[in-house]
Amino acid sequence: MINLLPLSEKNNLKLEEKLKLTIILGFLFLLFLVCLILVLLPSKIYLENEVAARKILFSQTEKESEVVKMKDLERKINKLNQNLSKLNSFYQEKIDWVRLLEKLSQTLPSEMYLRNLSFTPLTKDYRFQVTLSGFSPTREVLMSFKRDLEKEEEFKEVYFPPANWMKPENIDFNLNFKIQ
Repeated sequence: MINLLPLSEKNNLKLEEKLKLTIILGFLFLLFLVCLILVLLPSKIYLENEVAARKILFSQTEKESEVVKMKDLERKINKLNQNLSKLNSFYQEKIDWVRLLEKLSQTLPSEMYLRNLSFTPLTKDYRFQVTLSGFSPTREVLMSFKRDLEKEEEFKEVYFPPANWMKPENIDFNLNFKIQ
């Protein structure tokens, strides 16, 4: 086909054709962008929701971890408190052996001496039973020792067997008493 149109018209037609092509391409590009947005928007919403859910799970896990740590710490504190309580009761029940032996030696007259001293633990009202054996030069010295022992508040149920009082001199004696 022969185009008999003048050159200016031909140029206008080509320009119109290019304009139409540009408009079509622009429209296709806009359509592509709209489709791309419509495809990517749900993905974006899904990812935002997934991130928010992960943050919530992470914060819950962190709180649970803190709770577990707190419970573990509470268990350790309770165990330490129990140990401290046991130590405290141990030290409260402890007998001051040095002070006890000092009292015993203060009540012992200088003329007498001990041969044997033993402590036996008891389970009821008294903590220990003490058994002593020794030598006394006279019955009077032994009697003063007995009175001094009975005066002490910590020494209870002081018992001298009757055989201790048989000899007037050079007495090998035994005695028992209890400590609270």
